[in-house]
Amino acid sequence: MSETAGDAKPEVKQASKEVKESENVAEKYSAMTVSKNSEINMGELSSVFSAVPTHKPVKKQIQFVEEKQEFSRFPTKAGRRSLSRSISQSSTDSYSSAASYTDSSDDETSPRDKTQVNSKGSSDFCVKNIKQAEFGRREIEIAEQDMSALISLRKRAQSEKPLAGAKIVGCTHITAQTAVLIETLVALGAQCRWTACNIYSTQNEVAAALAERGVAAFAWKGESEDDFWWCIDRCANTEGWQPNMILDDGGDLTHWVYKKYPNVFKKIRGIVEESVTGVHRLYQLSKAGKLCVPAMNVNDSVTKQKFDNLYCCRESILDGLKRTTDVMFGGKQVVVCGYGEVGKGCSAALKALGAVVYVTEIDPICALQACMDGFRVVKLNEVIRLVDVIITCTGNKNVVTRDQLDRMKNGCIVCNMGHSNTEIDVASLRTPELTWERVRSQVDHVIWPDGKRVILLAEGRLLNLSCSTVPTFVLSITATTQALALIELYNAPEGRYKQDVYLLPKKMDEYVASLHLATFDAHLTELTDEQAKYLGLNKNGPFKPNYYRY
Repeated sequence: MSETAGDAKPEVKQASKEVKESENVAEKYSAMTVSKNSEINMGELSSVFSAVPTHKPVKKQIQFVEEKQEFSRFPTKAGRRSLSRSISQSSTDSYSSAASYTDSSDDETSPRDKTQVNSKGSSDFCVKNIKQAEFGRREIEIAEQDMSALISLRKRAQSEKPLAGAKIVGCTHITAQTAVLIETLVALGAQCRWTACNIYSTQNEVAAALAERGVAAFAWKGESEDDFWWCIDRCANTEGWQPNMILDDGGDLTHWVYKKYPNVFKKIRGIVEESVTGVHRLYQLSKAGKLCVPAMNVNDSVTKQKFDNLYCCRESILDGLKRTTDVMFGGKQVVVCGYGEVGKGCSAALKALGAVVYVTEIDPICALQACMDGFRVVKLNEVIRLVDVIITCTGNKNVVTRDQLDRMKNGCIVCNMGHSNTEIDVASLRTPELTWERVRSQVDHVIWPDGKRVILLAEGRLLNLSCSTVPTFVLSITATTQALALIELYNAPEGRYKQDVYLLPKKMDEYVASLHLATFDAHLTELTDEQAKYLGLNKNGPFKPNYYRY
């Protein structure tokens, strides 16, 4: 799940990637009669979902060696934490299973060393404990209640089976919300094998519930680096089953199949990617002429950018900070590094609670937006000694350096809301003269020789997914977008999409939004024929040109 991310991304080639509306599945949506309460005629839906079946730099994660759960200011040599490295950029972005019933440390036996079978006798999975499936099912049922749009899509399209014949291999966060997406894809006719894009992200009981329902899930919370790649390989490479679609978050699965199984990669019908990092990797492959399959860039769709980045971060930033620090924001001086969609959400939330918010920016347009929104735009060095909280959300590297960490005030809170753990120079803090104290889960006090403490959250990884949760409703929007992208790529006639990276068609963005309006009992105004003619629009959309900035 995404994951919320920084806003750095490659240039999107809109004009060259636009598909003729008359040829696109999205165009068929325009013929639908969408009433004010978003009801869609099932006969018309049937024609839409007519399937065409075919018969980085090294990142670090920290493992703590703790004795009796006690912390001292200057721990003994035996009590110091050991470091282990992870080669995958996206896999080391920490994630908290806040709703998890189980702790991965309860049973130290690796799932790879266990023999487990579900109630149907299948052993084609590897999870922490299959016996926790009942708890996971409850989590999934709770998530479904706030993902009504995705459930609605499932009910409307499952009789048509638009993904019949699709063999989807997925690599995302395995949470209750993602499980709703996976089970929707299965209901629409797909066969799925799934693994986690992050070594900390899996809710063990949810993975067990998926395995019990017959989904080949290979994931558990607290995987090692070797486990991570083993799980990906087990999903992508199994006897008698070859994937023809990829759903990825971060690009690790795509990269693995491309490198290890080039013949399989060439036969993939489409790739759907939802993260900044994964999209960047796809554009690199495309630029080098090595992308031999069409790919859909979901990250830059309007419904993903605005809702997953702006509105989601506006809520989850406060949730993550409150859970970890119990800080009161009124009167606090906060600097937000980056004023893209993520930065806008964070800044608005903190300002609303009475914090004095500064913004740093490299882009004059974003900087001007910050000024017009009432924020003072500064350089970080100008306020480094004054601020109480520093939040990075740029998608860049070394935004906060060791020199700046040295000059921060005692008790300053430092955290990251960008995609990966490159924005804060955490590696420079792992030196003998500095002492690390873990005071609670995902909260470290880094202590200088003079006694100054800097409060580092989630070891510089993504705060909201590491220390709290992401609203289920937002994940419904992203998951619905992913499902439609898979349907579009899988059912597209040969030649519609070339070997390149495409944006989600505008009509699909609008359709995803319309499905979620019923939650708020929202009623759309309908254009009259005269009004539609005056604006030069189809009455059923799309309502904005591709260059429009929402």
